[in-house]
Amino acid sequence: MSFWKPGTVAPGSAVDRDTENETVDAVVAHAEKQYRHLTLTQQRERLPVFKLRKEILYLLEKFQTVIVVGQTGSGKTTQIPQYLMEAGWSSGGKQIACTQPRRIAATSVAQRVAEEMNCSVGAEVGYLIRFDDQTSDRTKIKYMTDGMLFRETMIDPLLTKYSVIMIDEAHERSLYTDILIGVIKKIQKKRPELRVIISSATLDADQFYKFFNTNTTKDRSKDTATIISLEGRMYPVDILYLNEPVSNYVEKTIQTVFDIHTREPAGDILVFLTGREEIDTVVSEIYDRGKTLPKNSLSIMPLPLYAGLTIEEQLQVFEPTPKYSRKVIVSTNIAEASVTLEGIVYVIDAGFVKIRAYNPKTGMEALVVTPVSKASALQRAGRAGRVRPGKAFRLYTEETYNSLRDTSIPEIQRSNLAPVILQLKALGIDNVLRFDFITPPPAELMTRALELLYSLKALDDVGRLTIPLGMHLAEFPVDPMLAKILLASKDYGCSHEIVTIAAMMSVQNIFTQPAKVPKDILSEARRKFWVEEGDTLTWINVYNAFINKGNKSGKWCHDRFLNFKALSRAMSIRLQLMKYLKRFDIPLVSATSKYPNTAEGRQRASEDVRKCIATGYFANAAIAEPDGSGRFRTIRDNVVLHIHPNSVLFNRNPKCVVFHEVVETTQAYMMDLTVIEPEWLAHIAPHFYEYKQQKR
Repeated sequence: MSFWKPGTVAPGSAVDRDTENETVDAVVAHAEKQYRHLTLTQQRERLPVFKLRKEILYLLEKFQTVIVVGQTGSGKTTQIPQYLMEAGWSSGGKQIACTQPRRIAATSVAQRVAEEMNCSVGAEVGYLIRFDDQTSDRTKIKYMTDGMLFRETMIDPLLTKYSVIMIDEAHERSLYTDILIGVIKKIQKKRPELRVIISSATLDADQFYKFFNTNTTKDRSKDTATIISLEGRMYPVDILYLNEPVSNYVEKTIQTVFDIHTREPAGDILVFLTGREEIDTVVSEIYDRGKTLPKNSLSIMPLPLYAGLTIEEQLQVFEPTPKYSRKVIVSTNIAEASVTLEGIVYVIDAGFVKIRAYNPKTGMEALVVTPVSKASALQRAGRAGRVRPGKAFRLYTEETYNSLRDTSIPEIQRSNLAPVILQLKALGIDNVLRFDFITPPPAELMTRALELLYSLKALDDVGRLTIPLGMHLAEFPVDPMLAKILLASKDYGCSHEIVTIAAMMSVQNIFTQPAKVPKDILSEARRKFWVEEGDTLTWINVYNAFINKGNKSGKWCHDRFLNFKALSRAMSIRLQLMKYLKRFDIPLVSATSKYPNTAEGRQRASEDVRKCIATGYFANAAIAEPDGSGRFRTIRDNVVLHIHPNSVLFNRNPKCVVFHEVVETTQAYMMDLTVIEPEWLAHIAPHFYEYKQQKR
């Protein structure tokens, strides 16, 4: 890659995990500006998909699987499920499912469709995402995340309540989309009447067609799958490259925005960057430099777009651009396909994306900034040609473009597969190696996942799911390590604390970071909650203070720089997790209630909680380097790690810690730490640490 020169700003040196994992805040897709005065029915009939309504319904009668290829904005996500319902596919108590890889899309599309059908969300149209079910007995069309539909197969292996399943944005090849495609192909053998629609915005339809078509003869009339293409509204887009690679794409982005602003006719600009921190920097820079523009020029209006924004901030992006001004939307790859933005005439593509990648050698998942694929670059450029001919400015050379991968690496080939394998085994698919994957994952990923599940005692010596532990772990809607500590909290007598920690781990950004507040004031406010045994115990303090002292109030959170939304969500997740504890007969016990209220009693309670955390996270243990440099090495794989600057343990020197995840930017940082004693590990996980020592 010819982009980044060492010694300059590293690409995506934003150490934030919040924007990468979606929050539940929906990006609400609104109707196009020029059609807002029309009735909803008229708006629906203006969409490109409307022309092919009859053809789609005909093909669905004739074929088991229909692959729909259409650009973002063609209306396939909102309209096809409605056409199916109007044609009677949801009669007789059946439902129509439409899966999305992002929570943000499932909630926003359901809102839009409910508006078009003139009902409230949760009535005829609903959505289902993790920890939030907005459906009822009346629901006919159900928008959901692919992970949630996969979980439903555990209760109903043949998905009998659905007559049609539409897998949307299949080109994103998210982990659960791939698994779901494999499971649905199996279901189709048992339920030939089940209809499947695979919807994709790029031209990889052939791969899906070959996968689903069970016809082995040369006679095409026996095909069980077919492809239909929708034309989008596309105007020509001029693509412009740099002659020379740049050393700092963030600065180049800002310059390009002002070049367009001063030289090109009116029209909004969409900028693609990698993460929240970069986006915030660019937005504030554009805002500051925009003040120096000459008096009679268009004013410039920069707006951020990423998953961690509030609904109000997101809505601004969809508002019509005011007169005499130009909107500049600075976004992550969320604007590539999931949401439709109108009025964009210019696209600036920095050429990078932040993805989760799992390294089987170290057993760690990290967020890494990587060059985009050609398919993504084309998607990004295409956003400029929706209203009139546009221009795409790529901040890299043409040679670089030619050297990019054709498509992004499917998530299944770069993820921790433990949760998925656990759920496949719970489904009764024992031989996971023979499972029909559309793209098989590398063997090392499978080995590492099986090894972790075995060490958590979820699998027995022959690789079968253990009863009841393995089955219980699979039923929890959290990752296996977190599920393990919830189940272990019974033995350690600290379920009260552990369920709070698990809920707080499932949300992002407990602490807010307002840009205008000095750092020392922020850390002073945070210090009041800090516990030297780590981040996990600190969260118990934050949560308890929010409930007891703060009376669950937004103002109380605001004054202490806490994220009210995240804490409210943690509250509802905690209630859901408590239902699971009840189901598995785990009483709610607080560790502190077992000991006297003395310093020693509190110390012993804290030990119980930390030992319990170690029972799930023993594989993520790291020991401090003896030289006092603040560096750590993982016990098992000897990988060098650092404490994240946002952790309460930053600049303290604990001897041994377990972490929840690693974020990799310029260095590898551990997040969500708990201080433990090294000798606990041999006692808690002798099977895991013992054999390693013999190997050395």
